[in-house]
Amino acid sequence: MPQILIDHSPELALDRAALAAELPRAIVEVIDTTVADCKTVFRPAPYAVAGDGASGEAVVLVEVKILAGRTVEQRAALTAGVLDVLRARIAVPAALGVQVTELDRDTYRFVHHPGR
Repeated sequence: MPQILIDHSPELALDRAALAAELPRAIVEVIDTTVADCKTVFRPAPYAVAGDGASGEAVVLVEVKILAGRTVEQRAALTAGVLDVLRARIAVPAALGVQVTELDRDTYRFVHHPGR
């Protein structure tokens, strides 16, 4: 179920395949889900700067959406695990941000649509 949304500076060279493989593994170490249930979306931002842009750092903002009900400790461990993966995979100076967002179990739905 987890959704991993990665907004990043457009010029940043990311190994998307490696991140798409490693981030779900970091998530399943913390919460009860499977790698197969994770979905990852990369969204290069047309323009992204850290601060006023003087540092030249790339920007990477990751939002991990999970179903509500996890403890603060689990969400903090999830944040730490995602940051560890980012630090290991990003070789240039970068401003990194990770947010864990909880989705309402009563109203969130996800289906695999087979098409028509």
